[in-house]
Amino acid sequence: MATFDPNTDGDSELNIELTPEKAEGTYANLVMIAHSPEEFILDFIRVVPGVQKARVKSRIIVTPQHAKRLLNALQDNISRYEEAHGAIAEPDGDDGGNNPPPMNFGGFRGKA
Repeated sequence: MATFDPNTDGDSELNIELTPEKAEGTYANLVMIAHSPEEFILDFIRVVPGVQKARVKSRIIVTPQHAKRLLNALQDNISRYEEAHGAIAEPDGDDGGNNPPPMNFGGFRGKA
């Protein structure tokens, strides 16, 4: 259970339930991101070497404001991770996400 205080006086509490099947998680090694003026769409995909077809394992749709909060939360968590475990190495040939190295799985190229 987690407690959430969305800028209130502290009287609001949100109880979050994590079912056993959701707690197992779903592995994804590629994320495709699209957006419209109203929403960001994140498709989490598992790509398997040698297989020409990949299936979206989960699609998450959020508001632009929530996407910005997600970005900030990821940046904060990555900073804390790197403080504890060292810098996360980027793949050779990566120039900051503008031209990621080919995954050699075939099909499209996405950015994670």
